[in-house]
Amino acid sequence: MKPWTDRAGKFSPLKAAVLVGTLTPALLLAYYAATGFPSVAPTGGILGPRPYSAAIHFTGDWAIRFVLLSLAVTPLRRIGQWPKLIQVRRMLGIAALCYALAHLTLYFFDMNWDVLRVASEIVLRIYLTIGFVALLGLGVLGATSTDAAIRKLGANWNRLHKVVYAIGILAALHFFMQSKADVYQPTLMAGLFVLLMLYRLAHWRGYALTSPLVLVALAVGAALATVLVEAAWYGLATGVPVSRVLNANLQFSYSIRPAWWVLATGLGAAALGYVRSLAKPAPQRGRRTANVTA
Repeated sequence: MKPWTDRAGKFSPLKAAVLVGTLTPALLLAYYAATGFPSVAPTGGILGPRPYSAAIHFTGDWAIRFVLLSLAVTPLRRIGQWPKLIQVRRMLGIAALCYALAHLTLYFFDMNWDVLRVASEIVLRIYLTIGFVALLGLGVLGATSTDAAIRKLGANWNRLHKVVYAIGILAALHFFMQSKADVYQPTLMAGLFVLLMLYRLAHWRGYALTSPLVLVALAVGAALATVLVEAAWYGLATGVPVSRVLNANLQFSYSIRPAWWVLATGLGAAALGYVRSLAKPAPQRGRRTANVTA
């Protein structure tokens, strides 16, 4: 089965579009490398004065984004009532693994392929240790994502692949720790991860993800959690008072804080759920009702 065909061997526009989407960041990086690396542009070009470091961060960022996109498939197919969306979850997970491997490979390259030095850095720097453990987890999930592995593991496959939740937490923590002062993007990723986990918790508790009210409540809850995550990180890592972080979320002079983007994403999902609920076909009449009407 080709990555752009379904199980019946027919061309799938959805899978083809997702395949193009997963390849686009890699193609962009190749373009940046051709126009911005020192051998082409001594001043640093598009990737800046430290192009290799920028490429490492670029691939790492996309690895986390594809982890989140793979986690978004299940709640989104419930909210949008789009069962076929499950066809692209494996592709998104493999993309996350590939970008994570590229992230590590570029780090080796930046270290002049000094394996001992890289190994010691991973052991001694806790944020690298966390990132490496997340990568190992992605590797296990990628190795067991084949149809043969699913058949062999049976019910244990679902249990094993719940490890992705821990991987999401580790990836977000790694992102926070390596970002140091500017944690805008890590906070946004963490907020979206919280939103996705709230969808799963609501479904587990029996709430319908087709209810706009439930989706709005989850969006507000995730946005508030994002504010708390941001305030806690700044408070613990830099000593910035919580009140300053809270006030920053109410100021729009410089930028829109991550919590508002998380809220907008959640409200967008709620709007999708509402539209899909309106488009739901009316229930068919039973045979007895039809006969009486006739």
